[in-house]
Amino acid sequence: MSSENFSEQKFLNIIDQTPLVSIDLIIENPEGKILLGMRNNKPAQNYWFVPGGRIRKNETLEQAMKRISKTELGFEIDINDTELIGAYDHIYTDNFANAKDINTHYVALGHRYKLKNEIPITIDNQHNKILWLNIRDLLNRDDVHQNTRAYFINGNKVYNQQ
Repeated sequence: MSSENFSEQKFLNIIDQTPLVSIDLIIENPEGKILLGMRNNKPAQNYWFVPGGRIRKNETLEQAMKRISKTELGFEIDINDTELIGAYDHIYTDNFANAKDINTHYVALGHRYKLKNEIPITIDNQHNKILWLNIRDLLNRDDVHQNTRAYFINGNKVYNQQ
């Protein structure tokens, strides 16, 4: 059963009691720039963030990767074409419903995917625009969420600045 089948209150109870598991997609274009979307919804509202989404109950990582990439980007990514760069805690003080005293905790599995050539990106309703940034600019912008910046700092060998 996915969160789409839960009442808002039941889903808030889940968020209040347990972490959610998600996949974040670190999409790199041929020029080495990273794809970011401006978030419309909480948590991380009004910040640039990498695409991603929750893994649903009984959904394999492979199925989740295909669903999330199709929904958030407009094309499917095979998990075998990605590189797992690590698991990250994303802890927010708020939640999707702005309910008082309920924070949100994701365990985000960061997956790197290199585009072989430029392709059109179709954004979903969670984002109102997209932006490609090089890593240096991404790290220096206050409007890029700290959880996105974390993929490129803290000793991450994949994305140390060259």
